[in-house]
Amino acid sequence: MDRIKYKNPGEKISAVCGRVAIAFAVFALGSLFLLPVLILVSGSLTDAYEWRERLAPLLLNTDGRIGWHWIPDYPTGEHFRRLLFYSPEFMKLFWNSVGMVLVILLGQLAVGVPAAWAFAAFEFRGRRALFFLYMALLLLPFQVTQLSQYLVLKDFELLDTRWAVILPAVFSTFPVFLIYRSFEGIPAELLESARVDGAGEFRIFWQIGFPLAKGGILAAFVLSFLENWNRMEEPLAFIRDKSLWPLSLYLPEISIEQAGFAACASLITLTLSLFVFALFRDSLEQGIIAGAVKG
Repeated sequence: MDRIKYKNPGEKISAVCGRVAIAFAVFALGSLFLLPVLILVSGSLTDAYEWRERLAPLLLNTDGRIGWHWIPDYPTGEHFRRLLFYSPEFMKLFWNSVGMVLVILLGQLAVGVPAAWAFAAFEFRGRRALFFLYMALLLLPFQVTQLSQYLVLKDFELLDTRWAVILPAVFSTFPVFLIYRSFEGIPAELLESARVDGAGEFRIFWQIGFPLAKGGILAAFVLSFLENWNRMEEPLAFIRDKSLWPLSLYLPEISIEQAGFAACASLITLTLSLFVFALFRDSLEQGIIAGAVKG
């Protein structure tokens, strides 16, 4: 890499100061976003007595000042032991979440990827209007569509089942939009050349479209995993049986006695999301950047 040449020492000092300022700003913002995670880690190792001593003015509305030690005076692993070995309902809800998310991702692979390919690779009457209508659904929050979803699920007798959460997520427009941007970047001449050579549509999709858009597809599925792993509103609205709830709803009532246990449950729930993000971070960044550039 060529070194940057500066006209004078003052210009070099100014450039170095600019890089230091940017690094400091990034570090400050990163620390700010990381602060809740650090509180969860510290709180999960803090016993109930120390929670009461430090945060009684906040949690019990007593007089005094709030205090917090990032390193507990007497660290304990009791909350982890209780959660992992003496809370079977936690493990049940954990596997509920795993099952729901896996089925949703498989459904989106079967529905969303072909839908995105159809919008990107084929020309048909009303394509633009249909795609615009399809993407308009992306802007509607759950509160707007909740009643219509409830009525449809009720007619199909799917309320109070896992399918009440799974099926609407399978037909979500969000992954279709991301994957479409990746497919759209494939040159039309390449697809036409394959058709002229006698390749069928499925072969074109499987040997050309899918490999070239793999980054965007993977990015869409990582984002979909993070969204569905933390889904809360739909299970609360459509599932009454708590044994069918996902892990995102497993938070005990936050009281002064349960605060450490709640922090521990939140930390473990967050861990898998962080693991998936760290594992596919490069693919996620490349997929999003590629979609933005091609768009």
